[in-house]
Amino acid sequence: MNRHLLEIHLAVLLFGLASLFGKWIALPAVIIVLGRVAFAVPALAAVLRWKGQNLRLNRRRHYLYLSLLGLLLAVHWVTFFESVQVSTVAVCLVSYSTFPFFTVFLEPLFFREPLSRRGLVLAIVALLGVALVIPEWKLGNNITLGVFWGVLSGLSFALLSVLNRRYVRTYTSLQVAFYQDMVAFLLLLPFWFMLLPVPSAQDWWLLALLGVVFTAFSHTLFINGMKAVPARTASIIATLEPVYGVIAAAVLLGEVPGLRIVAGGALIVGAMAYASWRPAA
Repeated sequence: MNRHLLEIHLAVLLFGLASLFGKWIALPAVIIVLGRVAFAVPALAAVLRWKGQNLRLNRRRHYLYLSLLGLLLAVHWVTFFESVQVSTVAVCLVSYSTFPFFTVFLEPLFFREPLSRRGLVLAIVALLGVALVIPEWKLGNNITLGVFWGVLSGLSFALLSVLNRRYVRTYTSLQVAFYQDMVAFLLLLPFWFMLLPVPSAQDWWLLALLGVVFTAFSHTLFINGMKAVPARTASIIATLEPVYGVIAAAVLLGEVPGLRIVAGGALIVGAMAYASWRPAA
């Protein structure tokens, strides 16, 4: 396995492990995300400076586009960690992994592409996977609530991905990540003064670790690996994110998923892997 392939695998592993911080950090989800981007922004700025990439955007309206994407990123991460906190890492990752379901319907709207019949079938399979995970259709149940927040996280991620493709083709992923994280930080900052959290020393260290290593470093690794790894291969490897996260949660948190969650996750991840392996023409 070459170095660039290892970088992709390590980045995806870090993406999956990031979900565990929702259990380790004793703070509201919105504050976890605020801390994450607070540490990620200067780290990404340092990487951009080191690589000699410009922070200035080409057109004024691009600042508006990236601000919208930053809002979606904030929603995506807050709902993601909310799902982890109210349920389990496995429930969150499985339900979040439904984002290809939403992408199937969003892409034709933004790119005038025909609705893929095979993509629709795979999306239905993913939806069946979610139905397996849900024990009862009542939001009073923590698992159902976790699925609700996880699916909302998947929806916001799908919209974020489609809009990224639509509006920011002229910038590197690092530039886009920097602006999205910075906007998310500015939007979430008022919640600090509203909630007045009191993070412990351990919380601060974990937030720094989440922002620098599991956000800025992992993003940089993934982008660097993409220089020599085909996009389709990287997409297939990315389907391992929930697998890595669920295994890590079982080992480090003692959260062993039940049979329904495993079966639902297998359907969703299988549909994602198949879609990546055999992309629609």
